[in-house]
Amino acid sequence: MKIHPSEEVLEGLLQSLDGAGQKALRHLIECEPCRSRLAGPSDSRDWAPVLPMRPARSMEYDTAFERSWSAAAEWIHVVARERGEAPDLLAELREHTGEQREILLRNSRRFHTWGLFELLVEESLKASLQDPGDGEALGLLALRLSDFLVAERYGVERLEDLRARAWAHVGNARRIRSDLQGAEEAFRNAWTHFEAGSGDLFEKAILLDLDASLRRAQRRFDDAFRRLRRSVSLFLQLGERHRAGRSLVNLATVHQYAGEPEHSIPLLHQALALIDPEQEPRLLLVVRHNLIDCLAISGRFLEAQRALREARPLYESFPDGRMRNRRRWVEGKIARGLGQPDRAESLFLTARDGFMAEGIPYETALVSLDLALLYAGQGRMEELKRLAAGMVPIFASRQIHREALAALAIFQRVVEAERAGVETVAEVAEYLRKARHAPELRFQAGSPTPRPGT
Repeated sequence: MKIHPSEEVLEGLLQSLDGAGQKALRHLIECEPCRSRLAGPSDSRDWAPVLPMRPARSMEYDTAFERSWSAAAEWIHVVARERGEAPDLLAELREHTGEQREILLRNSRRFHTWGLFELLVEESLKASLQDPGDGEALGLLALRLSDFLVAERYGVERLEDLRARAWAHVGNARRIRSDLQGAEEAFRNAWTHFEAGSGDLFEKAILLDLDASLRRAQRRFDDAFRRLRRSVSLFLQLGERHRAGRSLVNLATVHQYAGEPEHSIPLLHQALALIDPEQEPRLLLVVRHNLIDCLAISGRFLEAQRALREARPLYESFPDGRMRNRRRWVEGKIARGLGQPDRAESLFLTARDGFMAEGIPYETALVSLDLALLYAGQGRMEELKRLAAGMVPIFASRQIHREALAALAIFQRVVEAERAGVETVAEVAEYLRKARHAPELRFQAGSPTPRPGT
């Protein structure tokens, strides 16, 4: 007597398939010739059927197993329909305030769908890049919606898996807006729901990657390294090369935060071999740009110049202002390193003015300090004084945290006293790079490593 898979096993299989896989399975359910081809020769010892066979009607079969196939086909149909309806439902929710959304979810069953739950979780992560407050709100709305979903219909473990991802997206949004305590709480909830779920390795890899970004923001670099190495390993094990590449980019970023740009270089090279440009063409540009920047910061200017030349067509594909300014900035670093001070000055000035026009204060401050390094190295004290005098008033009116403003004020006073040399400028620039995502760091002149404020 053969033991057939339970409905839970079959539904778990369906949940693991992407759109193309589910389409193929729908075809197999109805097509006897294809199922026969898939099963292969009955006497082959090396062949294991990929999917359980649905017996022909002329054969005896288990009634419960036949019901499982019917349930699987129906589940695919239901979820496909709900996914198709989800964008309109989300658009309707977005027309209302937070309190009104809660009322709609509580009182209207047409919103109680897996498709809308999935879409809210997905949109939470996307929205966080532009507006982390909106991203957090969408993630929390997804979690509230999950309370109304029928576990028997969608599966308890599947619900727990997606709740875990929703909490991870909430935590990520809180991290972006520097609510690290709230992010910590969200990730604790995410891991709790993950433990109650299916234990799916794909979900675990996603959760590890996002959690590592929080550890990076907390400057718990060793924790971040461990999570990202495990995430990369899991994604590769699952054949998710593109996602493994993204996690490698995250790992390289942690090294940059830790002040180890040279360790980022081989990781970014590995990421380039894994990332699928058709999935995320802009990500490819970000990786190439970060590689060029790390090469320049590490003093490998000729390599950086070659990499920049190779990346020019890619830069031209994304001509937005921020990326254009970042390219000019790194070109300025390369020019300075190759002994081309006039070209470097022109590029730094253009990049600084571009960032300032777009209202991006931190980049403006950092590129201004690169310009200050150039002036200090040439002994151009008058230009350095004018540059320093203009920095603090500009940044005081922008969103730069208090400790960073204090560092700039110290820099201005030192310049006015004509005691600022290359070393002083380099200290301030290094501090601002580290403090960008760690506003609790306090600048202390003459100390090579900023210390956390109290």
